Amino acid sequence: CFALCLIEWGRGARRCSRGPAVAAGRTAGQQCYDLLVIGGGSGGLACAKEAAQLGKKVAVVDYVSPSPRGTRWGLGGTCVNVGCIPKKLMHQAALLGGVIRDAPHYGWEVAQPALHSWRKMAEAVQNHVKSLNWGHRVQLQDRKVKYFNFKASFVNKHTVCGVLKGGKEILLSAEHIVIATGGRPRYPAHIEGAVEYGITNVALECAGFLTGLGLDATIMIRSIPLRAFDQQMASLVIEHMAVHGTRILKGCMPLRVEKLPDGQLQVTWVDLASDRKDVGTFDTVLWATGRVPEIGSLNLEKAGVHTNPHTQKILVDAQDATSVPHIYAIGDVAEGRPELTPTAVMAGRLLAQRLCGRSSDLMDYDNVPTTVFTPLEYGCVGLSEEAAVARHGEEGVEVYHAYYKPLEFTVPERDASQCYIKMVCLREPPQLVLGLHFLGPNAGEVTQGFALALKCGASYEQVMRTVGIHPTCAEEVAKLRISKRSG
Repeated sequence: CFALCLIEWGRGARRCSRGPAVAAGRTAGQQCYDLLVIGGGSGGLACAKEAAQLGKKVAVVDYVSPSPRGTRWGLGGTCVNVGCIPKKLMHQAALLGGVIRDAPHYGWEVAQPALHSWRKMAEAVQNHVKSLNWGHRVQLQDRKVKYFNFKASFVNKHTVCGVLKGGKEILLSAEHIVIATGGRPRYPAHIEGAVEYGITNVALECAGFLTGLGLDATIMIRSIPLRAFDQQMASLVIEHMAVHGTRILKGCMPLRVEKLPDGQLQVTWVDLASDRKDVGTFDTVLWATGRVPEIGSLNLEKAGVHTNPHTQKILVDAQDATSVPHIYAIGDVAEGRPELTPTAVMAGRLLAQRLCGRSSDLMDYDNVPTTVFTPLEYGCVGLSEEAAVARHGEEGVEVYHAYYKPLEFTVPERDASQCYIKMVCLREPPQLVLGLHFLGPNAGEVTQGFALALKCGASYEQVMRTVGIHPTCAEEVAKLRISKRSG
């Protein structure tokens, strides 16, 4: 029996005149580029590849500091290595377990109980991740982007230094520098045993696929789940997970983690409402208490780059420029940007195009769609109901909603109690759509199309005149006739 405690609170070199002189005996020299990208994640790589494609001389510096447990990974950043990609594949593994359970209802004779091999799944996922690491390296080579694997540190406004594997120092200077170092999980170091015995990932998604694979998972939530999302939808996500086997501890806070002689971990926590303490024993403790920007070794003060003193994120303007005009920041490390891979990728490409004089387009951070890959997926785009009311007032907002049952759920008699859609609109005709929230199978696939509609300024009337594809879950959006105001 496996138990898990999840706690949520995720071209050739040329000499340059810039930079200080360094003694030749201990340096690998100084190299100059049109563009230097610090960070080999999705946003940084997209920016570097685009600029190189447009004729610029580009270098990428990337280095992954090992986690407290010694975990390392390759080129591609969080999403490729320890985020979106492995998460979605393990989510798919869990969904297949549900398909196996449904199969007999559709006439398939399937041996029961079906057994899952974590080892085989992990090996397959890691093999795919490694293929993506290799693919990024090949793409950089094909575009003649110079790749360096070291921890970069600013020397001045145009130059960074680092130490190569052989121990020699190298200086890299560039006309423009892009910081795309992303973020790392925040460990609650004030909790005894948290760093020594914990690992990190995304709470609800990880707990969801672990439960789906037949493991015993517990989520401990100090305050509210999915804080940045619509809270009615978040409540339904939690409700579905609880009904389907994930233990939820609400309003609790961990106090310490201790390792027992048998290797298991004993967690002590307190219920914040009653002040009552409790204890549980688990095989693994996973912290999902937020993320912090990866800027510790950059020496930003040497370049004059300003950060938010509270979040430590780099302050940027609409052009993605920092307090130093030729230094830019994109992705999770930048203040006020969605912590989403596709936004970083698009921001990186658009920035490269502006730097190369090919476009003046800025990244539009409004109406960015996203999906939470919990067992019942939650996709959304635009404003939450709370944000819409805060911006336009309760009397200025109309919310159309419906529960629905996917056709696929009918034959195996699956519970569809939490399958729900709501469309948040302005009340005044033609009722511009402010946000769409979809909870159900394949939520990401459904939400992507409606994201384009919101980007184009779709109204409720236009959505209602859209012919649905039958029989699908997506067509339920075009059938939203009941408003919350109607009662």
